[in-house]
Amino acid sequence: MLCCFVDGVYIMARTSIRREKDNNNSEIIDRIEKIELLLEHLHDAGISRHADVAHSHEVGYCGLPLTLERTFNSSVSAHREELIRYIDKKWVNGTKLKYFLFENGPYKGTPTDLQFIRDAFDIWEGVGIGLSFEEVGDILDAEVRVGFKKGDGSWSYVGRDVLDIPGQNERTMNIGWDLRHDPRGVDTAVHEIGHTLGFPHEHQNPFAGIEWDEEAVYRYFAGSPNFWSRDRTYHNVLRKLSSREVEGSAWDPNSIMHYGFGPGLIKQPIEYATGLTPSLGLSRTDKSEVRKLYPKTKAHTFETLIPFNSQQLHLSPAEQANFLLCPDATREYQIRCFGDADVLMVLFRKDDEEYRYMAGNDDSGTELNAELKTRLEIGSEYVLRVRLFADYGSQQTAIMYW
Repeated sequence: MLCCFVDGVYIMARTSIRREKDNNNSEIIDRIEKIELLLEHLHDAGISRHADVAHSHEVGYCGLPLTLERTFNSSVSAHREELIRYIDKKWVNGTKLKYFLFENGPYKGTPTDLQFIRDAFDIWEGVGIGLSFEEVGDILDAEVRVGFKKGDGSWSYVGRDVLDIPGQNERTMNIGWDLRHDPRGVDTAVHEIGHTLGFPHEHQNPFAGIEWDEEAVYRYFAGSPNFWSRDRTYHNVLRKLSSREVEGSAWDPNSIMHYGFGPGLIKQPIEYATGLTPSLGLSRTDKSEVRKLYPKTKAHTFETLIPFNSQQLHLSPAEQANFLLCPDATREYQIRCFGDADVLMVLFRKDDEEYRYMAGNDDSGTELNAELKTRLEIGSEYVLRVRLFADYGSQQTAIMYW
């Protein structure tokens, strides 16, 4: 009962803060934020919204869509491949992700469904990260498209994989049951958005040291409410991630990205043989990891890139450089990286106070250099974001536009 009460207060608190900020009501905001602080203390005390999920006939587990694993040619070393895989699905920091919520048609959600998603995006953004989120009314403007088809399970494509999902009516995420009846409440939506940010399932962390009773796991997930095939169960539960996909991070059994498990599925560690119940909300590790990958940035830290002047990049894997471009003429320009390196390069145009996506190029796993050809206009400002996967040659990389 307490879990449902906590979920309800949390959602009301988030919604009320948004409303009172609009009204500039500082006294009410202060009171509501104290409620949020109390909820954080409840989280730290270990109150869970993952418990007893298996006892509801309506809710299940997140089942990631099966996608083809990326392959590399023989010229890509194992170390280089691991570095690419770690950052492969992550967004460049500073991106504003626009999301569309289906309010009509076969994927439509109720007003309550929609509010759960809005609150979940607020929770991630409230951590203080370099990504931001905006709900849009035109599906063609959205990278993330959230449906609410009941009986289809809850799932999301991971990170930049959403860009590969064609069709204006194709979902990149689905919430497959009524979250009001889910003991995890808003956590289910927060979990799915975590996948959209590029995070995998935490129980598949290779450093977890989990020894499964594999046949018991297959039997459990083959039953109600999941009815998963062995392949789907393996893909979402038993398969271990590459160590570089989690960059050696310690296992966090309280992560928002971790399933809860009932008794008899885990053999080791022995303390989880009777079940594993992650705690309420984002864990401290969740917050530190998302801040590490998407640190808060300020525009004034951007270095100006001058046409025809190359700028050397001094980046470690997963780090990012941001450059301000102020072209001195309106014409076609080329923007290119130089050196033996795998990078993701994305160009944005400043429109009022918002940076709008223009073009991007990912050269990872190839012998090519990332390059963009586009028209830039005098008097406009642009931001170029370059994220490094790996240096595999001279360890020297540069960027230039002309």
